[in-house]
Amino acid sequence: MKTGKKKVERICIGCGETREKADLIRLVKNKEGEIFLDPTGKMNGRGAYICREKSCFEKMKKSRGLNRTFKINVPMETYEELERQFYDQY
Repeated sequence: MKTGKKKVERICIGCGETREKADLIRLVKNKEGEIFLDPTGKMNGRGAYICREKSCFEKMKKSRGLNRTFKINVPMETYEELERQFYDQY
């Protein structure tokens, strides 16, 4: 008996809650070390997920969540650029 398609869940690096992948925004670090928003969710690179809520982005920025996730030192300028992109799109 088939129950349907399995729902994929990911953890938000801002609030730490588990949500469906479709409800989250993907952040990607490519091989060159660039970090950017991935609106399609299909770009190559290491991914991290964040809720579409501004409060989650603020928590991620304050705790420097990308540093832990990508295991690199992400400059604050990168967080600020991502924040501009995030607020423009969502």
